Amino acid sequence: MSANVVPPAPPSTPSTRPPLVVVVTGLSGAGKSTALRALEDLGFFCVDNLPTALAPHAVELCERGGMTRVALGMDVRVRAFLGEVGIVVASLEGGGRRDVQLVFFDASDETLLRRFSETRRPHPLSTGEGGALAVLDGVRIERERLAPLRALATRVFDTTKLSVHELRRDVIDQFGPASGGAPRMVTRIVSFGFKYGAPVDADFVLDVRFLKNPYFVAGLRPLPGTDPQVVEYVLSQDDTREFMARTESLLELVLPRSEREGKSYLTIAIGCTGGRHRSVVLADALGTALRKKLGVKIAVSHRDVDRSEQPEPTPSGPSDSVPSDVELKGVLSAPPPFKPGDAPGPHGHPKTAQGRP
Repeated sequence: MSANVVPPAPPSTPSTRPPLVVVVTGLSGAGKSTALRALEDLGFFCVDNLPTALAPHAVELCERGGMTRVALGMDVRVRAFLGEVGIVVASLEGGGRRDVQLVFFDASDETLLRRFSETRRPHPLSTGEGGALAVLDGVRIERERLAPLRALATRVFDTTKLSVHELRRDVIDQFGPASGGAPRMVTRIVSFGFKYGAPVDADFVLDVRFLKNPYFVAGLRPLPGTDPQVVEYVLSQDDTREFMARTESLLELVLPRSEREGKSYLTIAIGCTGGRHRSVVLADALGTALRKKLGVKIAVSHRDVDRSEQPEPTPSGPSDSVPSDVELKGVLSAPPPFKPGDAPGPHGHPKTAQGRP
C-alpha cells in the first residue's frame, strides 16, 4: 500500500457511536420523572435538577468512568438554564463529539391541574396560599418561561392523554433497543430439574414432565440430554413436536414485546424431573429455533445436567417392607417384667397391684 493512500474508514458500529446526552425538560407534572426512570432502566446515568454550570463537567466525568449514555433532568427551577440553554447545549455537544437531544414534556392545563390535585403537591411556581388557582398561575408562568426552550426541542412528548405506562413505552421506543442505541434484551433459556427446585430468577417456567422419559430406557439412562441418541428419542415424539410449535409461537409474541416494554433480560426455564434429559433437549432445540426466527442472541445453559443420578429403589418382595429386628431395636421397649400377684391387663399386658400398667 502506498504511503499516500488513505484506507477507507471502517463502517459505523454500536461501539463507535458518539456519547449520547439526553436533556429532559418540560412542564412540571408532564412526566419528566417517569421519563428519567425509564431512561435509567435503559442504562442511562441520570441526574435530576443539576445546576447548569455543572452539566458539562458532570458529562465529562461520566465519560471518564465509561458511562456514554447520560440523561440530565432540568426544569424551570434551574433558572440559569433558561437563559443559557444555547450555550449549555453547545458545550455539551463538544464540537460534534457528542449527540445531544433536548426532549420536552408538555400537557394541557386541565391535565396538569388534575395531576397536581391527585398528588396534592404544590406547583414549584404557584403563587398564593394554594388551591387550583395557585396551580394554574404556576402553570401559566412556567409555560411562558419555557416557550423558547420548547421551540428548540428535538422531540416533544405531549402526555395529555397518556398513562404512565404509555409514556414509558414511548420513551423506550425513542431511546431503547428499537432505536439502535441501546443494547438488546438478554434472553436466557435454562434447563433444570424440579427435584432440585425451579430457578428463582425465571420469568417463564415450562414443565415438560408429560413427555416420555429417557430415564426409563436402559440404553439412554446414563446419557445426558446433549447426546444425539437422547435428542432423537425426545424430538421424535408427537407431543414434543406439538409442544415446540406452540411454545415457539408464544415466545415469538412475548420476546419482542418484552423488549419493547424495556426489560433488560428475560429468563425462560424448562424443567423435567431430574434436569438431565427432556429439559436439556428442549432448551437446546428452542434456543436454536428462536435464534433463526427472531434473529436475536439467546444463551442456553443446563443447570442440572451434570448432577449424578441415584438409582431409584425397586422393591424385590414383600419382605422388603417388613422392618428387621435391628430396625425395631430401640423403637419398641420391652414390656415390664411380670411379677407374682399381678393380674393381666385388658390387652394381655401385666397390671400392677396399684392398677397402673
